[in-house]
Amino acid sequence: MLNIDWFLLIGTLLFIAIYGVWKNQNHSSIKSYLKGDNKARWWTIGFSVMATQASAITFLSTPGQAYSDGMGFVQFYFGLPLAMIIICLFFLPVYQKLNVYTAYEFLENRFDLKTRTLTAILFLIQRGLAAGITIYAPAIILSVALGWDLKLLVILIGIIVIFYTLIGGTSAVNITQKQQMFIIIIGLVSAFWIALIKIPENIDFSKAIKLAGYSQKLQVLDFSFDPNSRYTFWSGITGGLFLALSYFGTDQSQVQRYLSGKSLKESQMGLIMNGFLKVPFQFFILMLGVVVFVFYQYKTPPIHFNSKNITELKKSNYAKDFFQVEKEYKLTQNLKHKILLNPLFFEDNKLKKNYLQLELDNKNQREKVNKLILKNNRKASINDKDYVFITFIINHLPHGMIGLLLAVIFAAAMSSTASELNALSATTLIDLYKRHTPNLSANHYVNMAKLFTLIWGIIAVAFAFFGNLFENLIQLVNIIGSVFYGTILGVFLIAFFFKKIKSNPVFYGAIISELIVISCYLINLYVIPLFGYLWLNVIGSILTIVFAFLFQKIENNKKNLNI
Repeated sequence: MLNIDWFLLIGTLLFIAIYGVWKNQNHSSIKSYLKGDNKARWWTIGFSVMATQASAITFLSTPGQAYSDGMGFVQFYFGLPLAMIIICLFFLPVYQKLNVYTAYEFLENRFDLKTRTLTAILFLIQRGLAAGITIYAPAIILSVALGWDLKLLVILIGIIVIFYTLIGGTSAVNITQKQQMFIIIIGLVSAFWIALIKIPENIDFSKAIKLAGYSQKLQVLDFSFDPNSRYTFWSGITGGLFLALSYFGTDQSQVQRYLSGKSLKESQMGLIMNGFLKVPFQFFILMLGVVVFVFYQYKTPPIHFNSKNITELKKSNYAKDFFQVEKEYKLTQNLKHKILLNPLFFEDNKLKKNYLQLELDNKNQREKVNKLILKNNRKASINDKDYVFITFIINHLPHGMIGLLLAVIFAAAMSSTASELNALSATTLIDLYKRHTPNLSANHYVNMAKLFTLIWGIIAVAFAFFGNLFENLIQLVNIIGSVFYGTILGVFLIAFFFKKIKSNPVFYGAIISELIVISCYLINLYVIPLFGYLWLNVIGSILTIVFAFLFQKIENNKKNLNI
């Protein structure tokens, strides 16, 4: 990295943090600290909601997901627009009417204290884990790609986020997220444009798309009913819908964004904005990964994108085997380049067939390297999708752009982590601390909210220290959410739509449902894969409703017998 990269990276991060604090440093009440005095306009809410979901994991993992598996991941978001409409019609008006600070406050009004506490604790567990991952994910990838110290990166991200979130509260999070989204959009569009212009001049965009299509990278829709397929049209509009309903409707990190709205209409417009923009936004990020794939068809990519694994392999007893496979890989790449640069390639079926065979040979060579990595270290992660985009940034973008894209990754990490810490603090304060220690001064509660922000920030950093890279990082966050979100959503759906079901049946139904969901996930992971993780959201929601309904029926029968 050159001085201009460091200037853009450090300058961007300092500006975001200092501006956020400067504009929002005085808070005399909980309403000011947690709701920003309800001054947020719809565009602020819309960008804040998008920035909360669009973590650094999104920008590091999603292009790699498309590079490896194609565009099918976009189906994950198909249920989101409908979820936004449902939340605007049913969830938001109730939250606004009751003037709640957290989503779980509403549950005590509808059921009782123990149900409110249970859902708040489930949220704290899953979001507390996710906060650690959103810090750890960019830190581990940047440390490998740039050679920076992992622990130093974790501490750096943690300190910056804790600093402006603790001092500025919800208003600082909202304002900085607008800036972060602006930087993110500029950075991604720039990366897309540079990747395109680095493809040989005789390959225009339409030919690039054709080439991606030959390698099955453009298959967006999968209408199969295979439950083991993680991303299909059906899992997207069902499991994705349930996940989006729970995440945007009951997860405090999102609820807090639109509870700060100036009015019900402003909050609804902000959510609808997110519903309209999110799918195209994710489509664009995936398409960026496809363009990077096309770029690497004309430029030899690493045989394995995680350079740490390769460095260790070169020093091992398997080094000779690795160098032999790498030699074969480069020869195959050279043959592939000659075919692709042939002017007749896009018209000659024989050339296309030869190209696809060479692509298959490359895939087999990469598999051989993965096996060598595991032979050398059984605990190593051979999934290198998360390193694809950062490798492209470091090796192929011009200086200045490198600093800007790194600023994008850090900004995304900060935006999502800030929302999480802000929400964790609010839930801990409102649903646990203040509920059991009422009638203290406003200043006391503001100070406690800041203390809880600090505590959760330290917990997130500590978890990041002990985190492990597991599968594709964006999938890991969604898996953690899916294990808990279904049950939480089930409780809220009962609260909104099943008025005859009371508190005890919901409480015990939620506990049993959560235990079954965790068991299903562990069986799916360690015994036999039965279905994609998105279905856990549907299973958790339905089980919670069914068990609550059954327990309510048993309770009603007991009352009838006693009469």
